[in-house]
Formats: sequence, C-alpha cells, structure tokens
Amino acid sequence: MADSGKKSKPENFNSTADLTSNAGFKSTLSISSKDLESEKAYNPFEHRQLAHPNSTLGSIIHLLKACLGSGVLAMPAAFKNAGLAGGIVGTFLAGVVCTHTVYVLVKISQSVCVVAKKPSMSFAETCGAVFSHGPTRLRPWGNFVKLLIDYSLAMTYLSVLCVYVVFIGSSFKEVLDYYMPEYNISVQVYCALTLVPLVIICQIRNLKYLVPFSAIANVMIVVVFIVTMYYMFTDIPSIKDRELVASASTWPLFLSTVIFAMEGIGVVLPVENEMSDPQKFLGCAGVLNTAMIIVITLYGVFGFFGYLKYGDAVKGSVTLNLPQDSFIGQGTKLLMAIVIYFSYTLQFYVPMEVIQRFLLKRKSTNYKNVIQVGIRTFIVTGTVCIAAAFPNLEMVISLVGAVFFSTLGLFTPAVIEIVYRWDRGLGRFNHVLIKNIIIIIVSIIALFSGSYVSIIGMLGSRETERHLNSTLT
Repeated sequence: MADSGKKSKPENFNSTADLTSNAGFKSTLSISSKDLESEKAYNPFEHRQLAHPNSTLGSIIHLLKACLGSGVLAMPAAFKNAGLAGGIVGTFLAGVVCTHTVYVLVKISQSVCVVAKKPSMSFAETCGAVFSHGPTRLRPWGNFVKLLIDYSLAMTYLSVLCVYVVFIGSSFKEVLDYYMPEYNISVQVYCALTLVPLVIICQIRNLKYLVPFSAIANVMIVVVFIVTMYYMFTDIPSIKDRELVASASTWPLFLSTVIFAMEGIGVVLPVENEMSDPQKFLGCAGVLNTAMIIVITLYGVFGFFGYLKYGDAVKGSVTLNLPQDSFIGQGTKLLMAIVIYFSYTLQFYVPMEVIQRFLLKRKSTNYKNVIQVGIRTFIVTGTVCIAAAFPNLEMVISLVGAVFFSTLGLFTPAVIEIVYRWDRGLGRFNHVLIKNIIIIIVSIIALFSGSYVSIIGMLGSRETERHLNSTLT
C-alpha cells in the first residue's frame, strides 16, 4: 500500500478471495514508532483516496455476497448435531459472538490506523500494528504476527479449497450414481476427476477475467437457493419427529460447522476500506449489524427447516438431499457443483497472492511463467489429493471450521483487543479482559473438541467404506 493511500478497487466482490486484489489487503505495512501524541490527530478516513467507493447499500450487498455461499447449505447438517431448539439458540449465540469479534477487529483497525498514520489496513496489517504499537515487550513481535496472520489466511483458504473439491465430487456422485448405477464410482474418483478442470481454470491470473464466471455463479446460486427452499418447505414433517436438543457429544460439530458457515473475517476490512463513508460500517444500524442480522436469520431458517425436512438423513450440503428421481433436483445438484467450481478459482487467489509476493522477491525472472504454472498445478493437486483422502463433506467442513475459522475469527480478534487495550485501559472491573478470555476459551474448545470429533468421524467413515468395499468384493 503506497504512502499516498491510493487504492485500487477490486474487480468484483463475489468471494472473499477477490477482495485481496485491493491494496488494503496486501501485507506491506511499514510503521513508524515515533510518538504522535503532540501532533494533530490523524483521520484515516480523510486520506482514503478511492476511485470507485462503495455506498452503504453496496457495502451491505458485498458483505452478504461474502457470507452467503456454500456455508448456508451446510446449516441443516449443523442443526442435526444440535437439535431444532439447540440449533436456533446456538446459531443466534454464534452469530452474536462472530458479529462482535468482527466489530472488535474493525474498531481496532480504525483506531490503529490513527496511531500508524495509515488510511486503511488489512487483517494481517492490523494485527501486526497492534503489537507494534502495544506493550513495549510485545512490539518486536509486530512483523512476525503480521506474517503469521497473513499465512494463516492463506492456509484457511487452502482448506476451503479442499472442501470445495469434496463438494464437487459428492454432487457429481449423487447424480451419476442414479443415472449410471452399474458403474458405482467412489467419491474419491470423482474428486480426482476434478483435477484437470481445476488446474485449467486456476491458470487464469487476472481477476477481471473471472468476472463473467462470478456473474454466472451468482445467478446459479440464486436458482439453487430457490429450488432448495421449495423442496425444504414441501411436505414438512412434524416437529415431534425431530430432536429438540441433540446429544452433547455432537455439539462440537455444530459449533465448528456454524463458525465455518458464518465467519467472514477475511472480508470485512476490505469492504470497510472501500466505503465512501466508513463511519457507517459500525453502529446499531450500520453495515455490519444489518448484514449479520440477515445472515443469522437466513442461516437459522435454512438450518431449522432443512433438518426438520430431512432429519438425521441430512447431508453435508442440503442440496445432496434433493430427490434423485426429480430432474430439477438432480439438475440443482450439478448447478451447485458448477457454482463451487467457478468459486474455487476465486478462493484460490488468496494463497496465490501470498506466494506471489515471494516470487516477486526473486532477482531472476527466468522461467517465471513455468514456475507460476507449476505452483498453481501443485496447489490444486494437493487440495484434490487431500479431498480424495477424506471425502466426508460434513466432517471436512467441521474440521476446517474448528481449526481455521475458530482461530482467525474468534481467537485472534480477542487477543489483539487485549493487546491493544492493555496500556489503554481494560474497562471497569477489567470487563474487556474477562470478555475476551471467555471468547478465547470458547475458540479453544471449538478448536480441540471440533477437531477431535471431526477427525474421529473422518477416520470412522473411511473404515466403514473399506468394510463395505471388502464386503462387495
């Protein structure tokens, strides 16, 4: 990000990945440590020079686009692990906590921009700046924290890519097994078959060439939602046929799945950084609260009625439960698989942006294109191999939510608020410290319990599959 504060607007906002193209996302933070108390207060909003700033309504739409995707289709499976009543309460509480941690991140980012005299900062830059301008003993850790968060985001999106491959493979298996039952190809094979198409589309390096794919995907996902809701609201069973509160042993799966579906921690700062009036992002009727109220409501509706309709038979994505004897239902599954295929390359942009910075440091430009093609092919191959090894969609989503989104979405904002407020006051009775310790504990519980239950479930499904295959042979 240049010192002049100039930023380029992203080509589109159809996924969290394309947001990294704006200058506010890139980790080029350079902060002076001089004392600013005697100088006039720096207003970062006055120094944001945006060629095409977003309106308040546009920012709400961007945030909704980022948060409403494949995650909402996993909510019925989450409710299966919590029950109808437990799911509603849990979704509301998780939504409140996720909204609060996002609020904390944005508020601290705006505050530390004043101290660092930067018009805007990305997630990683904010975390690094908090340490660099925090307690004296922690200041040397600023650059390390910035890099840690940067690469954690990259790893997060790599894990999301694995989820996408499993989703595509599972969707095609559901459809083709019905029309070609004589083949009965395993989901691992379908995951492997995605390799070549994904490698080809991931060779696109400029986001502007992905805009048509995103536009098509947006239309498709609206159709998928409409068809899915039609089937969910048709012939709904009685509430008495479903559990109101599920066994506590499955609550970790619920929590980690909801966190995976709801967390948009990587997108909020790019959206706020591109607003024409950033002061309207926070507040009671601000962009964040408005968007999250809609998100929480839709997640609750999808989760409740999806589980009510399909019960314990609900799958990792509710689209996989659409009737097999219906051409519309089968077509919707394939449609969603295509949406995820187009979305894959957008999410792929995040880890490649991090790797690209390494490549730019190379003095030699020899074999530049060959190296690019090789790295992109290697990453795609890696995600496909991992997906093929663990093709249980529900468990993969839960594991990703537990490991990555609980860490970045809950743990990290709580820690940086403690660090930022340590020398600036932790509130009456240290309520800021106590509140964040509770959030940290929740994130750690989600991390370990969600990971453990997910891994056990993934290993158990592999053993079951081996047993079935041996029985058939």
